[in-house]
Amino acid sequence: MELDKSVQAMQVRLKALEDEKNVSACMNRYMKLCDVLDVGFDLKLLADLFTEDATWEGKGSRYAKTFGRYEGRDAIMDMFAKYTKPPAHFELNVHFLANEIVTVDGNTATASWVLLQPSSFSTGKSQLSCARITATFKEEHQGWKISTFQTENLFSRPVNSPWDHNAPLPVPE
Repeated sequence: MELDKSVQAMQVRLKALEDEKNVSACMNRYMKLCDVLDVGFDLKLLADLFTEDATWEGKGSRYAKTFGRYEGRDAIMDMFAKYTKPPAHFELNVHFLANEIVTVDGNTATASWVLLQPSSFSTGKSQLSCARITATFKEEHQGWKISTFQTENLFSRPVNSPWDHNAPLPVPE
C-alpha cells in the first residue's frame, strides 16, 4: 500500500514536470514563429498555439497604445496578419526568453518570462526592446495552448544601424 502511494506521488510529480516543459515549449514555439513572421507566413501555425477564446494584449503605457488588446483566436490572427503583407516589416527579428517561471495547477498554468528582442526593419531602422511576458495556458486535447498573453515594455531603444553586418567575425590569431 505504501509503495502504491509512493508510485502515485512520483507519477503526479512527473506529470507536473512534463507539463511545465510542454508549457515552456509552447511559448518557445510561439517566439520562434514570431522570429520568422514575414510576407506569406502561414498564420495557422500561430493560431494552433492559442485557445479559441484567448486574449493577447500590450500592457503599460507604451505597449497598450502600440499593440492594444485582442480577444479570440481570430482577432489575434487578424492582428498578426498585418505582418504577413508586403512589404516585409522585419529584416531581422529575434526573441530571447529568460527568467522563466512556470507554475502548473491541473490543466491550467501561469508563466512569465523576460524578453529581449533585437529587431531590424525593412525601413533600415533597428530597435532593441525588453519586455515582461506573462501568460496563462490551458491543456486541451491537442496539448498546452496559450489562453492569455500579455507583454509589457520594460525598455526600448532605437539603434542607428542594422543588427546584422557582413564584417568578418573576429577570431584569435
